[in-house]
Amino acid sequence: MSYRLGVDVGGTFTDLLLINDDTGATYTAKVPSTPSDSSIGVLNGIDKICRTSGVDPRQIDKVMHGTTVATNAILTRRGARVGLVTTRGYRQVLHIARSYVPGGIGGWVIFNKQPVLAALEDTIEADERIGADGAVVTPLDEARLREDLKALKDDGIEALTVCLINAYANGEHEERIAAIAREMMPEIPVSISSRVVPEMQEYERTETTVVNSYVRPEVSRYLDNLARELENRLADDVSLSILRSDGGLSACDLAGDTPVNLLLSGPAGGVAGAIWFCSRGGYDKVLTFDVGGTSTDVALIENNSARLRRETRVGDVAVRAPSVDVRTVGAGGGSIAFVPELTKALRVGPDSAGADPGPAAYNKGGELPTVTDANVVLGYLPADQKLGGDMVIRRDLAEKAMARIAEPMGLSLKEAAEGVVRIANEHMFGALRLISVEQGYDPRDFALCGFGGAGPLHANALGMLMNAWPVIVPPSPGVLCAYGDATTRVKDEASRSLVKGFSQLSTEEVTRILEQLTEQVTASLSHQGIAGDDQTITWQADVRYQGQALLLTQDLDRDALAERGLALIGDTFDGEHEQLFNFALDEEHELVNLRAIARAPRPNIAERDYGGDAVPLEDAVVGESQIYFQGADHDAVLYDRARLWPGHSLAGPAIVMEMDSTTVIFPGYGARVDGVGNLLIEPADNNEKE
Repeated sequence: MSYRLGVDVGGTFTDLLLINDDTGATYTAKVPSTPSDSSIGVLNGIDKICRTSGVDPRQIDKVMHGTTVATNAILTRRGARVGLVTTRGYRQVLHIARSYVPGGIGGWVIFNKQPVLAALEDTIEADERIGADGAVVTPLDEARLREDLKALKDDGIEALTVCLINAYANGEHEERIAAIAREMMPEIPVSISSRVVPEMQEYERTETTVVNSYVRPEVSRYLDNLARELENRLADDVSLSILRSDGGLSACDLAGDTPVNLLLSGPAGGVAGAIWFCSRGGYDKVLTFDVGGTSTDVALIENNSARLRRETRVGDVAVRAPSVDVRTVGAGGGSIAFVPELTKALRVGPDSAGADPGPAAYNKGGELPTVTDANVVLGYLPADQKLGGDMVIRRDLAEKAMARIAEPMGLSLKEAAEGVVRIANEHMFGALRLISVEQGYDPRDFALCGFGGAGPLHANALGMLMNAWPVIVPPSPGVLCAYGDATTRVKDEASRSLVKGFSQLSTEEVTRILEQLTEQVTASLSHQGIAGDDQTITWQADVRYQGQALLLTQDLDRDALAERGLALIGDTFDGEHEQLFNFALDEEHELVNLRAIARAPRPNIAERDYGGDAVPLEDAVVGESQIYFQGADHDAVLYDRARLWPGHSLAGPAIVMEMDSTTVIFPGYGARVDGVGNLLIEPADNNEKE
């Protein structure tokens, strides 16, 4: 019997989900994250989940991990010292960058530009030149290069990036420089742009490859140490896979070589988990929101696929790497509420109590009022519930913290707490509008899926704000990111820049390039043990109007492309452009990049067996409690989710409790359990009609 383990490291908790590959039985665990060294929290979690489930660690042979190591290295500026090799004349490429300043009009007045990740003193210029057509214009001067590389080595660089002009068209000189660098400094990892991101636009290509070098030593150390510990504790042939930003899995060694693809690894896991459960419940159009301790991540799912973007942004760093289109807002369970002395107007976030000391109710030393404390005061998070199975909630400490804002505003504790929760809900509502209304989608056409440790607490309220029904709370919502990690497919991609108008192209030329890219990704997955016949290939094209900077990515159907040719790409682009911007142009279309993506089969995991007679709903009742909603107290029924069965219907007010999360159902609303265990919340009138 074998088991697979999904592990997701968050800012407050590390979530684990253990799945029996044969029976579909699942076991969950939550442990505090260890920001100083994430692997400690992971190993603590493995010890806990094996102890509570009774599973022998030696039976776990697959580990899928979503990690924030690369993200944290950028946010905290704790990456490697990076040396950079450019073509002569392009030494300042990172400093020139793009003429963009974040903020509104006059934002440049207060904008403080962060130092670049490869300093000018660590940048050297190679005497060489490749033409835009890939032809060698100036041969590489190797003797001069060796002198400059020796100077970089003596200065103490920890990683090296090679990014030459037009290397996307011909990587010959980059490959030669990398070979010389490995010969001269074998202990230094080398990243070359023609392998990391072989696409046009030298600034984006340079920034992306530099970021890859910047986080590479940190990520490699983490993954190597974790893999070594897992081999000592788990099955002898245990495999470690890492979740990529675009929602696919990568083998551990490949992830260590290109960690720039891991920057949004964590949020991608939650979206993958939501797709897994929502699709099985019959919902293929879903808005997701993942509420953790520090932030809320939102995404849009259409046709059982998450929207992707070709740029990943972390802080003020933007790289050309694919990622799930996740928008983040600083509103989570640990978001701190405060009343500024000047305005006396209640504010919530973005500062967070995090994992240490955490909300006051956690009794770990926190004293400031947070969203979690507000939920405790309102009764939404019952004080007798144990978070993660063993963390006791202290209502008295939550009330003491909430008094810090209630007294200055002249409000009761419950009124102040409801204000905190409403403001947090509005922050989440704004993020959901960004990925729906502001991209041309009507949220009323979508279901809403809430997960994360605090997501189900806010799910009913956000359904009311978005008017998106039903609101879906999947099984084990607090560890859904770990579920997504465990059920995600291995994935890889290859791309090539083209930059030609349609009038200069033929369908045959485009198809030939896509077939060549397909051979590359097929070989990559075969190297990871996935046979070519088991792989699914997807083609994509990045298209724009001639003279336009904006790119839109179009999925291409192989048969449709053969039948309709380039007209298929143009018509699809016009349709999406009109949806996003309410107009299309008569300008010629320009094909910028082509891409082939290979995916492994989805893991064959058995569904939970709900066979046998359903237990009566009354058996799931574990008590009653009082909640405060819209200025009044209400008596709510408490349910144990483990005893809820498909077909059960609950009338609000109610609270559904489980080890990793708590779901609130307000008066006037109800919930029912579908065939896969999802909790579906809707207005009471909707449930009565069904």
